[in-house]
Amino acid sequence: MIRRLGPGLITGAADDDPSGIATYSQVGAQLGYGLAWTMLFSLPFMIVIQEISARIGCVTGRGIADNLRRHYPSWLVRGVVLLLLAANTINLGADLGAMGAALKLLLGGSSRLYTTGFGILCVVAEIFVSYAVYAGLLKWLTVSLFSYVAVVFTVHVPWGRALAATLLPHLSFDGATATALVAVLGTTISPYLFFWQAALEVEDRGRRKVPPLCVTPGAAPAQFSRIRFDTVIGMGASNLVALFIIFATAATLHASGVTNIQTSSQAAEALRPIAGVATFAVFAAGIIGTGLLAVPVLAGSSAYALSEALHWREGLDRRLLQAKSFYATIAVSTVAGIGLNFTTLDPVKALYWSAVVNGVLSAPVMAVMMLIASNGRIMGRLTLSRPMLAFGWLATLVMAAASIGFFVL
Repeated sequence: MIRRLGPGLITGAADDDPSGIATYSQVGAQLGYGLAWTMLFSLPFMIVIQEISARIGCVTGRGIADNLRRHYPSWLVRGVVLLLLAANTINLGADLGAMGAALKLLLGGSSRLYTTGFGILCVVAEIFVSYAVYAGLLKWLTVSLFSYVAVVFTVHVPWGRALAATLLPHLSFDGATATALVAVLGTTISPYLFFWQAALEVEDRGRRKVPPLCVTPGAAPAQFSRIRFDTVIGMGASNLVALFIIFATAATLHASGVTNIQTSSQAAEALRPIAGVATFAVFAAGIIGTGLLAVPVLAGSSAYALSEALHWREGLDRRLLQAKSFYATIAVSTVAGIGLNFTTLDPVKALYWSAVVNGVLSAPVMAVMMLIASNGRIMGRLTLSRPMLAFGWLATLVMAAASIGFFVL
């Protein structure tokens, strides 16, 4: 079972990055269990859109940006990739800063020094560690997500109330709730996850020298079954952990009147006097673990997208001299993220605008993915089934509504 897990598991775990942890912590601290139901609501949309992105990579043998470049106007490709690079760089800066702040809480010292160290570590690992080893490391780093499961069982959670809020949706029509709902959707369904999972499917098939499914359609049922299993497990674990973060912060911070949490490190620090040192330490360590998983995904998705758009040689399985521009993109985007932590840029505002860009970008990228996956010239006989087509377009409409919500609110 573990061998069947790969791109979907890593992608789902990367969705719970320090920026996402900050969002879920704020939802739990501000609204208690009120929006716990959004984790179940968003799960099927996450699964279907990530499965579609994986199918595109597996069937065509090309990433999303490469398919865009080949079949759609160049201005569309450039616009999508530029917006993705901007959003990813801001997210990188926020995640690296959160990791540095979390380690400072645990050990003391300089958060900027730790931030720089984490960034360098991630770049060196992506460039110089072989893909097979690196993918295995990322897979095992997903274990760090369960630190948040452990946190829940160290505090008192009124399980009846928490589960009722999860299973019975209740939406208050006020600004705070609506903004939180948009933030949750924008955090859980992000474009960098689409590009990353599609690229990893291409990478895995290339490494094993397996032709794309458009060449060997007879292998499609087994491969689609693997993709679905991998994606369901990955997205399910992602949303389960997000749900537990909401439970933990609702049971501690919200219950104690602490309702204004803006970063993941603030959430960890606020837990110390309320839930104890052990709970605080586990929460802070989880920020570092998930950050080590998410930062390479953010930088890698930028590199894949830009390389595919400009027809550069790309791939984590290639050596440095074989894909210099690809690895340069990883290094430059990570260094730019580090640099944001040395400016006067407000990290909370930066995350907000990153979420705006992600929200605005998600719907059109999802729409283009739906067009690719239903196009017989691109996918051959392996276009989407009618149920997947219908649910994929429904997910796209939900994200379009969420992006409109950013501007309305």
